[in-house]
Amino acid sequence: MFQSNVVEKCKANDRSAQLQLYRKYCDGMYIVAIRFVKNSDDAEDVLQEAFIKAFQKIHQFKGDVTFGAWLKRIVINKSIDFLKSKKEKVVPLDEGYMQVVEPDDNWNVSTTISIEHVRCAINELQSKYKYVVLMYLLEGYDHQEIAQVLNISESACRTRLLRGKGQLKELLKRRNYGTGS
Repeated sequence: MFQSNVVEKCKANDRSAQLQLYRKYCDGMYIVAIRFVKNSDDAEDVLQEAFIKAFQKIHQFKGDVTFGAWLKRIVINKSIDFLKSKKEKVVPLDEGYMQVVEPDDNWNVSTTISIEHVRCAINELQSKYKYVVLMYLLEGYDHQEIAQVLNISESACRTRLLRGKGQLKELLKRRNYGTGS
């Protein structure tokens, strides 16, 4: 109830309500941005742009998802736009050359490996795999959501996730962290 009341006030351009939402979501969204852009100053810039866009487009928020989920999508899109503007190449896949892949749901990481080791390894992945792996494993997005955010098909998303997880597994094995099958 509190959140919908504050959102409604934001729709009426109430600055104190905007400040309430900002304070509530700022820290969590900063963490999302820094996972992508890897620099605190850049993450702050992305966060500021995301909140500006959110408040400009808040009339489009319909409440079919939580405000936090809606805002998170904006932060991720702004993070990806920022990385693209920094000339980090995102290579499009020609889906005509893709084969149907079976999902690999039996993917386990040894309990001796820390989340920090996994994050470091994810950062070494090619961009086309890194974003999908980050969004799926760390942010909890499903294939349909990732496909919408990255403007790719769900089959491309599944393929990139499978290949990205395979590369991630190999990176971890090379570092002797070990992964199970």
